[in-house]
Amino acid sequence: VQLQASGGGLVQSGGSLRLSCAASGFTFRDYNIGWFRQAPGKEREGVSCISSSDGIAYYAASVRGRFTISRDNVASTVTLQMNSLKPEDTAVYYCATDTPVGLRCPLHSDEYDYWGQGTLVTVSS
Repeated sequence: VQLQASGGGLVQSGGSLRLSCAASGFTFRDYNIGWFRQAPGKEREGVSCISSSDGIAYYAASVRGRFTISRDNVASTVTLQMNSLKPEDTAVYYCATDTPVGLRCPLHSDEYDYWGQGTLVTVSS
């Protein structure tokens, strides 16, 4: 299993970035995919996930309305579109896989099995 996150960078407050997670080595459509982030000195937190079964997305309250997750089961990619970025969104962002249990994908990192290497997002004020 390989997950490659990309698209991070430096952006001003209010700007946008588009993160991508390219997956290989497993049957992509059968797995939930989540995005997580970890800021310096803070615990890793769930940002968004998208379910395998029906592509329904879930978001942390802190990003709801600003971030949009989508998946392409043909290309085996998941995209996180991040708009109206804030300095508090600064973190390393990771994508990860989850074996589905039930219909809803979780936002708890303990549920996820395989992780990408992370991509750094820095939002300046």
